[in-house]
Amino acid sequence: MSAILDTDFESHRPRLMALAYRLLGSRSDAEEVVQDAWLRWHQADRSTIREPEAWLVTTTTRLGIDRLRLARNEREVYPGPWLPEPLSADDAPGPEQQADIAGQVSLAFLAVLEKLGPEERAAFLLKEVFDYDYPQIAELLGHTEANCRQMVSRARTRVQAERPRFTVAPDTHRRLLERFMQAMQRGDRDSIIALLHADARLVADGGGKVTAVGRPLQGAERIADLYRMVARRTQDISEVRLGHVNGEPAVLRWMDGRLQSITTIVMDEEGRITQLFSVLNPDKLRGLL
Repeated sequence: MSAILDTDFESHRPRLMALAYRLLGSRSDAEEVVQDAWLRWHQADRSTIREPEAWLVTTTTRLGIDRLRLARNEREVYPGPWLPEPLSADDAPGPEQQADIAGQVSLAFLAVLEKLGPEERAAFLLKEVFDYDYPQIAELLGHTEANCRQMVSRARTRVQAERPRFTVAPDTHRRLLERFMQAMQRGDRDSIIALLHADARLVADGGGKVTAVGRPLQGAERIADLYRMVARRTQDISEVRLGHVNGEPAVLRWMDGRLQSITTIVMDEEGRITQLFSVLNPDKLRGLL
């Protein structure tokens, strides 16, 4: 019997992990939540479980909401800006990674979700990403349908206000990132400025473990000055190349054979970089490659 039940759980694990990761923005936290769901699954009276998938999604969501509430308190005292923990990093994307882009796991999107409350975030994801209907969401979250509609509507408005208003072709995105990587590697201040929107914003997460700007850096010239300084200090000891993080193009920087940082960008309709997200916290990069 246990083998059948294990098979049942494993068949749903990818969906549970996808939900938990989008809910928490952390690979390690998502893995813990899914493991807790597995434990509860094996402790439950399965004779009362009519729909395993619904039971598992409900359990994972509620565990995720509880973990997110705790995480939000932890992130309030986090040293410097907090960015999502990447789920995957690859030199070249495969079909699964490309599908993840459509499934909305870019660092920029996950950063926007951080502005939502725990239940609001869960309701939004269940509706917009996992295509649950309002009666299902209401039962799952223990709210009325009307309340769930309000939560999703508020979340949708906030997310749309923060997200880019157009879709960039993957080749265009990659070409711009490659030009930026080359200019960054040279420490070419003028070239970096030319690639950035005047009000571009850099968010870097060092987690208090490594040196990183302690607050978001605003303005093309200030960002270019930072990268010029970094290039002068690391040009001979670092390796930089293009890769993919959560399925989107990214700059991967290596030092002493260790992944030191990943950087992704957001661009506008005129082909300029408006936002940069750099994860340097070694705890968030460990095990990615």
